[in-house]
Amino acid sequence: MSIEVAPKPHTHGLGEVPPKTKSQLLRSFEPADFPALTGREEDWRYTPVKRLAGLDSAETAPAAKAAEYAIRSLPAGVTAEAVGKDDPRPGSILTPFDRPSAVAWAKTEKALLVSVAPETAVAEPVWIDVTGGGLDGATWAHTFIEIGHHADATLIVRHTGQARLGDNVEIAVGDGAHLRLVVLAEWDRESTHVEHQKARLGTDAKLDHIAVTLGGDLVRQYLSVDYAGRGGSVDAYGLYFADTGQHLEQRQLVDHSVPDCRSNVNYRGALQGETARTVWVGDILIQDAATGTDTYEINRNLVLSDGARAVSVPNLEIETGEIAGAGHASATGRFDEEHLFYLQSRGIPEAEARRLVVKGFFNEIIAKVPDEALREELTELVVARLDQGPDAAPAQGAA
Repeated sequence: MSIEVAPKPHTHGLGEVPPKTKSQLLRSFEPADFPALTGREEDWRYTPVKRLAGLDSAETAPAAKAAEYAIRSLPAGVTAEAVGKDDPRPGSILTPFDRPSAVAWAKTEKALLVSVAPETAVAEPVWIDVTGGGLDGATWAHTFIEIGHHADATLIVRHTGQARLGDNVEIAVGDGAHLRLVVLAEWDRESTHVEHQKARLGTDAKLDHIAVTLGGDLVRQYLSVDYAGRGGSVDAYGLYFADTGQHLEQRQLVDHSVPDCRSNVNYRGALQGETARTVWVGDILIQDAATGTDTYEINRNLVLSDGARAVSVPNLEIETGEIAGAGHASATGRFDEEHLFYLQSRGIPEAEARRLVVKGFFNEIIAKVPDEALREELTELVVARLDQGPDAAPAQGAA
């Protein structure tokens, strides 16, 4: 077995491993090749690893009932089937670079393969409903999404119910194709979800990726993107809202290794409740060969309660001076009382004024969702979460 190990990382005094080093991390399909997690690792130091529910161990007993994947309809040009690991596609894009991802690979025998035929324009969203199998053990899964060249499609993946799920998702967007992918985590509050999504974009391919994370006790989602040809473009948007006891963690790694590609990352989060915790880490790497790159990332957090804590770490590493543009930003702040006072002075009750502020904060992200009914539903969910308050449905643990 060939295993690549990065040199000892230099953190530039910031305490966070730089993107270049992360792109060179050990990669292996074997869980035993990764040391057991302690929580002291740079990539895991913000994560309460004791709450991973065994998803980092190949010895964890499986749940009596696996998570169910149901596709509401298959329009013309779209197929879905279960394939084994002998199929050449699973594992061709994503090679695990951490222990939970390797465990998920080792514990799955088949993958869900969703394919959109080349040059197919799918008018309606394809919905994939993932229902948890319960909390009596762990469930692992693997999905491969294949968008043929010059195809155009929208996929919406919705997670609900109770689960302890570890899964990998591979996304192949062919030359000239356009995929809009919405991933919703609306788990029951006792659930644990650890996921790694890896996307690869062909020449002139476009990916609009939207992550909405509202439920669960601990949810950790990692999105990594690379490019196989010039002209690739990714827009990654995220919305998360943590209540008392929840730990919601979002990480991205965009690896620019070919010329003339672009990326835009925009994540927003809100927290209410003394023990609400969120983590956002955004890594952008522009390699020496990636001339003409245009990239930007931003994370904003709105803290609604004393004691809630948001971690926000943008990282940008540039190895060439011949770029179109690059930048990053991060802002975490308390609820704007002056804004609230202004609205109240115009005769708007306090509760409604708070709703308007929070809805306005998330509106830019929700507006990117390519389904009107879902946009309205997400707005209602955010308002309901705010109205319920921080202690409406406490999670099991707290960091």
